[in-house]
Amino acid sequence: MRREGSEAYRMDAPAYGVGASGRESFVAVEGGRLDAEARSGVRPLFVRVAACVVTVALASFALGGVAVSLTSGTVSMLQENNVLSSQIKSERSLNGDLRIERSLLSRSERITQIATQNLGMVYANTADQLDLG
Repeated sequence: MRREGSEAYRMDAPAYGVGASGRESFVAVEGGRLDAEARSGVRPLFVRVAACVVTVALASFALGGVAVSLTSGTVSMLQENNVLSSQIKSERSLNGDLRIERSLLSRSERITQIATQNLGMVYANTADQLDLG
């Protein structure tokens, strides 16, 4: 006897795979269940599910990136608004101080005092008339 695979065969048997009783010890059928499924490759359902998972992951990653960029843009705009608000407040304060100074400097009594004391000017007693005729 010789041993091939897992079954013993008789050497004086007329054909390979034929047992002592004269019939085949097993029948090999092509395209069976487990072997055919193993060799069939990746199932289309698995490919679709994997594609959906990858698509959802990429979409969530993209949405997360958009959310982060919007948030960072909002924060930077709020910081710029705070800077501008403080500048506006300081400029309004300066504007108020300049209005007070202008009103003090443009008083007619002050101008008259500077003209008479510092520059030696006096009011005219007579009005000169010019005849163009």
